Amino acid sequence: MSGFGAIPAEYAGEETARIVVLPVPYDETSTWMKGADRGPQAIVDASANMELFDIETGSEVFRRGIFTAPAVTEASSPEAMVAAVRERVGGFLDKGQFVVVIGGEHSVSVGSIQAHAARHPGMAVLQLDAHADLREEYEGSRYNHACVMARAREVCPVVQVGIRSMDRAEQTRLTPGSVFWAHEIAATTGWIDAVLARLPEACYVTIDLDVFDPAVMPSTGTPEPGGLFWYEATRLLQAVSRRRRVVGFDVVELCPSDSNRAPDFLAAKLIYHFLSQCFERTPRP
Repeated sequence: MSGFGAIPAEYAGEETARIVVLPVPYDETSTWMKGADRGPQAIVDASANMELFDIETGSEVFRRGIFTAPAVTEASSPEAMVAAVRERVGGFLDKGQFVVVIGGEHSVSVGSIQAHAARHPGMAVLQLDAHADLREEYEGSRYNHACVMARAREVCPVVQVGIRSMDRAEQTRLTPGSVFWAHEIAATTGWIDAVLARLPEACYVTIDLDVFDPAVMPSTGTPEPGGLFWYEATRLLQAVSRRRRVVGFDVVELCPSDSNRAPDFLAAKLIYHFLSQCFERTPRP
């Protein structure tokens, strides 16, 4: 796999990079459209076509160094994959690096969340997603992609944004005041401040690409109508990066289509833009 952003080699070395992009091409528990295992490569391929200057921050975050690590390929079981991701992410964190995990389906986030929570006591997870993902078990596994937030809540609080699909049983597992429904976001103002009010100083952000409306992100395994659009999502991420401390993030559930590469580019641009917001907070005049 080539490097994220196709950045100059002098900024892509493992030992000098401030940022690590960790691909996890895993798609063993998805339940509708398959193909998320091809997501990391599609994102990296699309990222080679980005301009590396971020207009909103007036910065080139790649100059801080972005190392694209060898992919986590463990796929013998969901539990083994989670453990492998946790170990790899933890190793980079212990070296002081900022880790971005790219999936793969959403179960790849669990190991990364566990690794970050172990090193950042008191952090919360900000979940951008169409689905609540609060099932205790699904199709025989506690690590199915429908159970991600149930596993995350075992190690830290969770704030959920963009939710518009869930099983009735999940309703009893919601945390009052920490769920921001897509239909309410569409009808109100001030929702970003309300989200921030639920977040502690340190937060990990997990972005399931189906949080976006299928009009702009059709390439997911479980698309849902009524999602967020680019500036709704990036305004939230900008506010979080400026008013809280983002300790890491992941972008998951891209199911690439050979007939439409635009969603691949959206995912790549989202990663680079959010990195720019996290590291280069001074806006352009």
